[in-house]
Amino acid sequence: MRELDAMPLRARFVEQGAFLYLDRFLPRDVTARLAELARRLTPAVNRNYLPGHKQGGSVSRHAIDRLAPDIAELYRSRALIEWLEAITGDTLLPSPDDDPHAYALYYYTREGDHIGWHYDTSYYDGRRYTVLIGVIDDTSCSLDYELHTRTPERATVAGSIQYPPGAVVLFDGDKLRHRITPLETGTMRVSLTFEYVTDARMRPWRRFVSNMKDAIAYFGFRQVFRFRSGRGKDSA
Repeated sequence: MRELDAMPLRARFVEQGAFLYLDRFLPRDVTARLAELARRLTPAVNRNYLPGHKQGGSVSRHAIDRLAPDIAELYRSRALIEWLEAITGDTLLPSPDDDPHAYALYYYTREGDHIGWHYDTSYYDGRRYTVLIGVIDDTSCSLDYELHTRTPERATVAGSIQYPPGAVVLFDGDKLRHRITPLETGTMRVSLTFEYVTDARMRPWRRFVSNMKDAIAYFGFRQVFRFRSGRGKDSA
């Protein structure tokens, strides 16, 4: 990250409506380690299917904490957080300990795995930034996106990228409309997601909506509500 000049990257991030893509970000050894961990965590994947919207698999931060703590160390890296703050212009906080999305792995391993158009809506009182890191990809899937959809004075700009292992995508989840196109047979795609917030508070009714979304669409009721209720890692 010392080789990445934050000033021009921040200017690009702002111009693109809180969106930045870099095709090279993580060193090869770090990327290789993440790929190794992702393959090791395959048995922990929770498959999910929402007709007409998404199909795939997820591993929450709770499983990662038990089985691959190296990922949690990367998430909390002070150097990484400071670099992200320089790009976003915000003071960033880790997501709360009971948030399964704080750091998670997303698996596309079966034909047709995809996610439809959506925003990474923040249920927190502040903004939530998403960091997508390519881990494994031997597919032709793409991340399709639309910039400025919620900025009335700007024309919408459409784009599409195939972020390879080691690449990074940074965006404000409430501003970027995006999707992942369907997976073809015999291929595999794994992405690592980090979520940082500017205010870790969440109102009770928003917490309920967030919990239900996470349980149904991503990690399953057992993962979400076991840790929301205060049961620790040793009970897993």
